[in-house]
Amino acid sequence: MQYDPIKRVLGEAFNKTPFLRKLFYNLLDLLLLRTWHIHKELRAWARNKRQQPVQILDAGSGFGQYSYYMSGISPKWRILAVDVKDEQITDCSNFFQKIKRHNVMFRKEDLVTFRDPEAFDLVLSVDVMEHILEDVEVFRNFHASMRPGGMLLISTPSDQGGSDVHGDDESSFIEEHVRDGYNIQEIQQKLKSAGFSRTEAHYSYGTPGKISWRLSMKYPILMLGASKLFFVVLPFYYLVVYPFCLLLNWLDVNGKHATGTGLIVKAWK
Repeated sequence: MQYDPIKRVLGEAFNKTPFLRKLFYNLLDLLLLRTWHIHKELRAWARNKRQQPVQILDAGSGFGQYSYYMSGISPKWRILAVDVKDEQITDCSNFFQKIKRHNVMFRKEDLVTFRDPEAFDLVLSVDVMEHILEDVEVFRNFHASMRPGGMLLISTPSDQGGSDVHGDDESSFIEEHVRDGYNIQEIQQKLKSAGFSRTEAHYSYGTPGKISWRLSMKYPILMLGASKLFFVVLPFYYLVVYPFCLLLNWLDVNGKHATGTGLIVKAWK
């Protein structure tokens, strides 16, 4: 199914006022398991850096929720948030100006061609690489844009059903994906070929996470795609479902998984 139109409707619904936009970000933080994993990794990276003037690239910033989170950790951090979509850049720029988050700048860029040599201490890429065919070129650009010792943090689907594909005869649940997911060794090899000296990767969305994702994201998205009337039912649905998802998310983030439909990947220059 086409995911972007539903994201656009959700964005418009919560973009009426800054309060609603912040509420939207908070809801995403609660509902999206990948956000739980990314926040955990960012908190670990931020230790002893909160008072340092670090430079961060939010590579594929989307709705801007990760730039919002990172810019709130320290006013000394400077974040360049880039996305290929004009409407996302304009929308986020307007919102961040309204709330006076002046340590974030949004700019339209294509990650296949974007480089800013040795500019960033951290590069964040969340749910981006599965949309880009020229992934190794992007990894090279990330490497060139990072300072020595800098870290790249990636969240992306794995090849263990990360796009809800479990067999050769199935297609991705999200039709905008150009690949169904990464093999854990494959992405590490590609990062090393791009110049990264060290990599770490582990599975996310293990058994608890897969159940949570279906309850909290897949089924609501399918229903919203079938009829916008489900927007009326959605709050009541989450009142029933979310307590279970909360527990499942906690188990996923704090457990180790032999396999999973997501990957959290770190690489250092």
